[in-house]
Amino acid sequence: MKNFLKKIRGFLSTRFGLFFTGFAVLLLLDIVLGILLLSAWHQAQGVPEAQLDADRNSFKLLTIQTAPLHGLEGKVQQAHKDIEEFYGKRIPPNYSSIAAEIGAVAVRSNVRLSRVQYTQSPATEGLADIRMDAALSGEYTGIVKFLNGLERDKTFFVVRALALNGQQGGVVNLRLRVSTYLSAESAAASAIPTAAEGQQ
Repeated sequence: MKNFLKKIRGFLSTRFGLFFTGFAVLLLLDIVLGILLLSAWHQAQGVPEAQLDADRNSFKLLTIQTAPLHGLEGKVQQAHKDIEEFYGKRIPPNYSSIAAEIGAVAVRSNVRLSRVQYTQSPATEGLADIRMDAALSGEYTGIVKFLNGLERDKTFFVVRALALNGQQGGVVNLRLRVSTYLSAESAAASAIPTAAEGQQ
């Protein structure tokens, strides 16, 4: 055994022995590093795949949530255009237009509108709320026709309240509250009509 160890020591002390020893050590290090790299690669393959799936799901969710915002600038411009068109077609320019239109609906419906009182609210968002409190009388069918006419009229009218004041024969007497709007500029430039001026 001693002779064998001497031979090994003698071999390792030679150049070839040193080279062989260095080669063996390097080979062992390569094997260890290879095992470590292989292990790290397997771990890296599992984690990013799960993370990638989570990222994909998050992206899909964000895509769905932000879908209504696509083309938002165009939608805002279209909304402004629609509002201007609505104002031009449905919002009366002044008090006389309101009185003329509601009077025309009353005439077509064969009802009588009287004691019209106007109340103007402060303008908000460019519009002033104009409320009308009036007495309405006529046959039942005429009243129904009048209310339908208001709701379908080109001028934007909103029936707020209707209260029965009495009935004589076939004539029904009602108290009517209706609203419409004026632009803030028109409301500021116009005088609120008196009950006599608003009477039909």
